[in-house]
Amino acid sequence: MSGGENGRAAASSGRTAGGGAAATRDVDLPFAFGGFTAGRTLALLGLFVLGAVVAVAGALVQGGWFPGGLLLALVGAAGLFHGGARVAGGRAGAVAPAAGWVLAVILLTASRPEGDFLFGAGAGSYLFLLGGMAVAVMCATFWLPGQPPVSGARLGK
Repeated sequence: MSGGENGRAAASSGRTAGGGAAATRDVDLPFAFGGFTAGRTLALLGLFVLGAVVAVAGALVQGGWFPGGLLLALVGAAGLFHGGARVAGGRAGAVAPAAGWVLAVILLTASRPEGDFLFGAGAGSYLFLLGGMAVAVMCATFWLPGQPPVSGARLGK
């Protein structure tokens, strides 16, 4: 075995080539969190609140201007989810406003003791609820990060 292959075999087994002590390795995940710093956490919290605001605005608009209001509410939600993913640079940027949106919509669907509720029993309300959740899932799962930087070495040589 050459030195390079021995080093890879030792790294994959968790041992170093020289001493047998456990080596610390980075785990290569198919997704990246990007590290949760104070600024990133604050930005994700802001996206969460913005998702709740978009949900309330969408709930009011979709019932008031049907069918154009429904389309406007869903496009606004999709823009927030996709924009959050782009700004945050990962899936967490889409999940944070989606979580705020879902929480606000669930709270808005509950009836109050007085009998008031925001969503009527119609096709528009159900399309807003299910369509918004589908858009949130699409924006959170279809996030494709950019291509990794090209290294100077050629593969296969």
